[in-house]
Amino acid sequence: MKKNKNIIINLGIAILVYIAVMILTTQGILNRQMTSLIIPICVYVILAVSLSLVVGFLGELSLGHAGFMSVGAYTGGIFLIRTQNVLSPFFSLLGALLLGGIAAAVMGTVIGIPVLRLKGDYLAIVTLASGEIIKSIINAMTNITGGAQGLSGIPRLTNVNNFTLVFILVLITILLVSNLVNSRHGRAVCAVRDNYIAAEAVGIPVSKFKILAFVVAAFLAGVAGVVFAGNIGILKPVQFDYNMSIEILVMVVLGGMGNIKGSILAAVILTLLPEVLRGASDYRMLLYAIVLISMMLFNNSSLKQNFLEKYNLRKAKKEVS
Repeated sequence: MKKNKNIIINLGIAILVYIAVMILTTQGILNRQMTSLIIPICVYVILAVSLSLVVGFLGELSLGHAGFMSVGAYTGGIFLIRTQNVLSPFFSLLGALLLGGIAAAVMGTVIGIPVLRLKGDYLAIVTLASGEIIKSIINAMTNITGGAQGLSGIPRLTNVNNFTLVFILVLITILLVSNLVNSRHGRAVCAVRDNYIAAEAVGIPVSKFKILAFVVAAFLAGVAGVVFAGNIGILKPVQFDYNMSIEILVMVVLGGMGNIKGSILAAVILTLLPEVLRGASDYRMLLYAIVLISMMLFNNSSLKQNFLEKYNLRKAKKEVS
């Protein structure tokens, strides 16, 4: 009952956000700069929530998320180019999303089976290297991907007309990850994070659930990559380097490990922040770094712990009464 109530509340908040964004964009209240950030925010929310499944709930540090995103982006981008005069824009985009997600999931399986035998820093280094290998392969496939010059001519998404579809993708991502975490499989994934040896001792197939989380996260990253490709219209391998993976990881860590709502909020803030600070061009990155450090200090401070304790105490009193 409590779970259903939380789902209804979250869906209600999501619907209100959607209505507010549609009103702001259709009425011209948002300027062109802010309007152009709507779809990128959705892309980073999908990426942050999907990576949270691996880093937050599985407890493994992955630095190759941009690699899976690039596989989905190029697969979907090529499909969009080849079908733009054959299929309607909607079915072309739908096919690109499915193909991009599946291609990224296959790559996640290929990489995950040998790589997930590692743990900790070793896993982080290998996933980082895997992302760079994917980038190098894309760079070398000049006839298909355009190589270093990039893949151009991708049919672009318009911010307002396709916002509904992208927003639905964000909702599906959040619901999928939330339900997976709260399911039997999700509890097994969290058990692996909490105590690897104990989970293995009670008969949980650790490798199976690690690969499951890794592949689901890769699929969602591929879907985000397709939306990213349709938003900018041109893809270059340099866009998917390790800096992109680290940026997504920062969103997950800043939002709180295993906290889906926190990851969403961090993705929104960190996507908006550079644009908000664009007016102070000379000090933009300095201010950006200071805000990041301040947020991390607060996130780990006793002030936040006291606030959460008081909040949980009030919540418990309401439930008792």
